[in-house]
Amino acid sequence: MAGREDGNRRQRTPAGPGPAWAEELLDHLRPAGRDVRRVVGWLAGAVDGSVALQDAAGNLIAGTRLPLDEGLVTDITAGRIASAAWESRERHQRLVRVEHPSHTCVLAVSRETPFDRRAADVVTHTAQVIELLLTARESTAAGHRLRRATADLRLAILQLLMVEDTVAARRVAAGLWPGLLDAETACVYVVESDAGVRDRIAEECLDSTGEDALVVRCPAMDGHVIVVSPRDTTGETLRSLVGRHPDIYLGGSVRQSLARTATAYGQAVSALAVARFRPDKTAVYAERTHPERLMDPGALRGWTARVLRPLDTLPHHTRAELLATTRLGLEFTAVSAAKVLGVSRNTVRARMERVETLLGTDFADLTARAVVHLALNTRIGLPDAPFPDGTRNSPLRLSDLLSGPAVRTWARDLLGRLDADARNPRRTLRTWITAGGNAERAAQTLGMHPQTVREHVRSAEPVLERRLIAAGTDLYEVVLAHLAVGDLDLPALRRHD
Repeated sequence: MAGREDGNRRQRTPAGPGPAWAEELLDHLRPAGRDVRRVVGWLAGAVDGSVALQDAAGNLIAGTRLPLDEGLVTDITAGRIASAAWESRERHQRLVRVEHPSHTCVLAVSRETPFDRRAADVVTHTAQVIELLLTARESTAAGHRLRRATADLRLAILQLLMVEDTVAARRVAAGLWPGLLDAETACVYVVESDAGVRDRIAEECLDSTGEDALVVRCPAMDGHVIVVSPRDTTGETLRSLVGRHPDIYLGGSVRQSLARTATAYGQAVSALAVARFRPDKTAVYAERTHPERLMDPGALRGWTARVLRPLDTLPHHTRAELLATTRLGLEFTAVSAAKVLGVSRNTVRARMERVETLLGTDFADLTARAVVHLALNTRIGLPDAPFPDGTRNSPLRLSDLLSGPAVRTWARDLLGRLDADARNPRRTLRTWITAGGNAERAAQTLGMHPQTVREHVRSAEPVLERRLIAAGTDLYEVVLAHLAVGDLDLPALRRHD
C-alpha cells in the first residue's frame, strides 16, 4: 500500500530526542496554538511520515488522505479496538482511535520506516492532544451557538416590543428571564461605541445588569447596544460602565409604557446626540413641552380616531402590523426600521405605501409625515382617554387643534429662537421642510449652495434643542410648529382635514 509523498509531509519538523518532542506537542495546547490542523502537520514532521485525521464516514478533517484498510477503520470507530498497525514492504501504518464529543475519529500515520518506540509514543500522545482539542472546539462551538441563540431571542423580544406586542414579548421572555417584563413601564438606553468593540461592551452590559435588563445588539446601528429595563438602578449601572471606558456614550429615555418602547428608543437616540458633547458622556432625554400635550385630549383623540378610521376595516392583526411598521418607518429610515423589525426594507415600504393609500396622503411630504406621526403617537399615548360628549364625531380639524392659544404660543416661542440669527435660518428651515428635507431642492429655491442649506439646518438644531437632519419626533414637532403659526400649509388627508 503506497501513501502520498506530499501534503503535510512537507511540514517536516523532526522532534528532538527525549522530552523535547513532548514540549513541542504541549505548546499546541496553549491558547494561541490550539489548531488541530497544525498539530497534524507537526506530527507528520515529527515522525517523518504522512498523517490523516478522518471521521467514521471517511471525511478528512485534517492532514493528507491516505489509503487505509476499511476493516481496521471500522473496528476502531466502532470501539472494538483502540489502535492497529499495518505494514507492507514499502509502508508502515499506525491507526489510533480519537474520541470526539459527537463521533469517533481515526488518526492514521504512514511512513516508510518501521515505527520505533519513540515514534509510537509520539503518535499515541498526539492522539490524546487532538482529542482534547476536538473536545474543546466542540464545547466552544456549543457555547457560541448558545450565545447566538440567546442573542437572537433577546432581539426577537425587542422586535415584539417595538411593534407593541407586549403580551408575546412577556411570554417569550418568561422562559429565560422570569419577571423581567412584568412591569408596566421601562426605560430604554443606547450605549454607543466603535463597532469593533461593540461585542465586548454588550457582554459588559450583560454582566453589569444581570437579569434586570434586556440587552440587545442593535440590528440597525453597528456601534449601538440597546438596553431595556424596568429597574431604576440600570441607568446608574450603565453610567458607571461608560465612566470606565474613554470612547463610549450613553443616551437614555424617560420612563415609558412597554407599548411605547419604539418611542423610548427614539428618545434614547436623541439623548445620545447630546451625550457626545457632555463631559460625563451621558444624557437622559429632556422631558419638554410637546405640542400634543397642549391640545384638548378628548378632541385630539377624536381627531386621531377619524384620521386612522380607514384602517379600522382591516383585520386586527393586519391593522396592528401596518400601524407599528408605520410608526417605526416615520421615526427612523426604512432600512433601520426593517432591521429592527427583522423584515426586508421592501416590506416596510410596502406596508407604509398601503397606509399612505388608505389615509390618502403622501409620506414624501414632511408635513404629512408629521401629522400622521401625531395621530399614531396619540393612539399610543391616549389609548383610554374618554371621549367628552360630542368629540367622538366632532368635526374638529387639525387646524382647530393647532390654532389653540397654548399651541400657537408654544410654536411662536420655539421658532422665534431662530430670529436672532442674521443668516435667516428660519427661512432656510421652512424651505427645506417644504422640499421634503432635500437640501439640493431647497438650495435651488433659495439660490444658495446645498451645503449652506445643511449648515443652516444643523445650526438650528442646538437652538431648537431638537435633531432635524434625522427624521423622527424632534423634526415632526418643528414641522407642527410651522403649521401652527401658518408658515406651512396643512397637508392633505382623505376626508379628515
